[in-house]
Amino acid sequence: MRLKFTKMHGLGNDFVMVDAITQRVKLSPEKIRALGDRHTGIGCDQILVVEAPRNPDVDFRYRIYNADGSEVENCGNGARCFARFVRDRRLTSKDSILVETAAGILQLNVQDRDQVSVDMGAPILEPQEIPFDADIQAETYPLDVGGEVYNVGAVSMGNPHAVLLVEDVDTAPVDALGAAIECHPRFPQKVNVGFLQIEDRTRARLRVFERGVGETRACGTGACAAMVSARLRDLVDEEVQIQLPGGTLTIHWPGPGEPVTMTGPATAVYHGQIVL
Repeated sequence: MRLKFTKMHGLGNDFVMVDAITQRVKLSPEKIRALGDRHTGIGCDQILVVEAPRNPDVDFRYRIYNADGSEVENCGNGARCFARFVRDRRLTSKDSILVETAAGILQLNVQDRDQVSVDMGAPILEPQEIPFDADIQAETYPLDVGGEVYNVGAVSMGNPHAVLLVEDVDTAPVDALGAAIECHPRFPQKVNVGFLQIEDRTRARLRVFERGVGETRACGTGACAAMVSARLRDLVDEEVQIQLPGGTLTIHWPGPGEPVTMTGPATAVYHGQIVL
C-alpha cells in the first residue's frame, strides 16, 4: 500500500496526517506502529486519520492513534492540525469546521497567522465518567503511588487526565512518576499525567506524560485539563497562557458546565508518500 501523508506539529507535538477520503486506507496496529517509529518509519507522537462523517450534520470524522498502535479519544494539538490539514488539502473551504471524534463533536475555527481555536466542550469532572475510582467528586484526590501520597486533580477532556501541582516543572520527575501514575489502578483506562507550575493567575507552565506515548513537547487536552483543575482550586483566572516545552497555548474556561476553548498554532512540515 502506497500511502500519501502530511507531517504536522502543534508546538512540537507531532503527527502524521492521513487523508482517508481521497485515498483508500487500511491501517492495522502493526502498520500504525511502523508509521510512528522514529527510526524506521516517519516518526510521530500520533497518527490522525481524516474520514467522511457518519453524522450528516458534521463535516468530517477523525480517528486518533498513538504511535504504539492504540486508538484514543481526543487530542487538542491534533485537532488544530486537523483543521489546517483539511483546509490546506482543499477538503473544505470553511473557517468553522465540525468534526466527530470518539469523544464527541468538536468545533474547530481557523484564524489568521496559522492559529486555530478549538471548542473542546465542557470538561468531565464526575469520577465515574472520567473514569477514575472515587466515591464522590472533589477538587483533588489523594493518590497512593508506591507508598507516597500525591494530591491530584482528575479531569476528562474526552480523555482522562491527572494533574499534579509542582513547584518547578524543570525538576519534576515527569518520566518516573508519570509512568507510575499512567498505569495506576484507580484509572482503569490509564491516564495522561500533567505536572503544573502556577506562575500567577494568568500564566502557568506544564509538562505532560501522555498515555501510550511518554512525555511530549505539548498536549492540548492536557493544557485544558490542567487549567480546569487549577481554576477549580481558584488558582487562576478564566483565561490562562500555558507554556509547554514546545510553546504556549491560550486556554479559556469560565467555569463548570461551560466549554473550554483552546487557541494555538498548527504547522505543516512536509508532504510525502510511504510504502507499507
